[in-house]
Amino acid sequence: MKKILFTASECVPFIKTGGLADVIGALPGALDAEKYEVRVMIPAYTIIPEKYRSQMQTVCYFQSFFNGRDRYIGVKELVYNGVIYDFIDNEEYFGGSYPYTDYYYDIEKFCFFCKAVLSVLPSLGFRPDIIHCNDWHTGLIPVYLKTEFAGDPFYQGIKSIMTVHNLKFQGVYNAKEMSRISGLPMELFTIDKLLTYEDGNMLKGGLVYADKITTVSETYAEEIKTPDYGEGLDGIFRARWAQFRGIVNGIDDKIFDPASDELIPQNYTARTIISGKKKNKLALQRRLGLEEDADVMMIGIVSRLTEQKGMELIARVMPELMASRVQLVVLGTGDPHYENVFRSASQTYPGRLSANFTYSEELSHQIYAATDAFLMPSRFEPCGLSQLIALRYGSLPIVRETGGLKDTVLPYNEFTGEGTGFSFLFYDSAVLLEILRYALKTFYENRKGFAKLQRRAMAQDFSWAASAKIYEEMYDELIGE
Repeated sequence: MKKILFTASECVPFIKTGGLADVIGALPGALDAEKYEVRVMIPAYTIIPEKYRSQMQTVCYFQSFFNGRDRYIGVKELVYNGVIYDFIDNEEYFGGSYPYTDYYYDIEKFCFFCKAVLSVLPSLGFRPDIIHCNDWHTGLIPVYLKTEFAGDPFYQGIKSIMTVHNLKFQGVYNAKEMSRISGLPMELFTIDKLLTYEDGNMLKGGLVYADKITTVSETYAEEIKTPDYGEGLDGIFRARWAQFRGIVNGIDDKIFDPASDELIPQNYTARTIISGKKKNKLALQRRLGLEEDADVMMIGIVSRLTEQKGMELIARVMPELMASRVQLVVLGTGDPHYENVFRSASQTYPGRLSANFTYSEELSHQIYAATDAFLMPSRFEPCGLSQLIALRYGSLPIVRETGGLKDTVLPYNEFTGEGTGFSFLFYDSAVLLEILRYALKTFYENRKGFAKLQRRAMAQDFSWAASAKIYEEMYDELIGE
């Protein structure tokens, strides 16, 4: 049986700040349990809920030299949904009320985490065939594996994969300081290895030393080979194109299932979507104080309110959009400027626009279930999960053709009837307004055609089972059948 170790900074249900946690919480369990023995390793944050911490068992602990002195390293273990989770324990680094703190300290603690992941494996009696690393927090694992740990027979032959979820964040810090903290020699901090300009770069190290590289959609994999999207690392992706591929993320189709979702007022299927949407829409309108109208087109936004997510485009078209017969429901937090834009708009359009600056799992499900369309005009989007959930609930995505949005949403063609949503290419507010008006026109003037699109959207398979098979092919290719 092949052994796979996933390493990351967060994982559902233990700790989550973004989509990375959803991926790490779902993909390991979607792999074929008869072919792969899978473990997941993340930090043992003290803010992990007590209901999980109380079930953890300490399986090993020891002292290890790191950054000038001996440090405690422990491993707490928990089996959850058939997967073994190992938590690297060190309260000095992983205490506190939030998983990420100031940037310098995050660099130090994730250097520690990378080294600790490899250090504990012999004590666990688990020698993985592949270590699957995720984002910059785990970027030094492939580096350590092929440098400091390479002389130990235990580690020889272990392969590594580096997956980029968000290229914007790379773990960049002063090269001499990173060398001192990590214990890696300065000769590794060159432009062809860990150096970008004059700084050390943890993610770059992972990209250079990993045996394979992936990112979370095919289109994003092509985009980040270009200077416009590559965040200074496009040259590496071009140089390593033969070991690089995009694999679209999935969603948990049991959690996100309108036919059985316990968080929504009215369950429905593709066959009952029209009546189901109307009942959920009326319930959400009552909850949020919107005008009760089951036949109005309702558009949802569940997002971080940032420029990356296209909020500046939405802000520019708000008056023209709200001049139409439409309701808009917003859920999320982010840039105070965009929070103020939606706060002001909710006062300008009372009963027609609801802005909710928080995160609520329950409310997000109800928005997906109630809305007719889902707005996601991102400047860039490595994969995106919200549009996949929206498809599952028959809330037709209105997206920009970038990254995973382009890969997962087929634009509506009124002549053939094909499509699963609406999309536009150019990052321009006038183009966004045009596609919004087109979606509204389709909803009001071709309700049967709109319903067919919704049913087709709900039939799309973006479960983790489909994506897991592609990962399995890559694992088998890397370590042999």
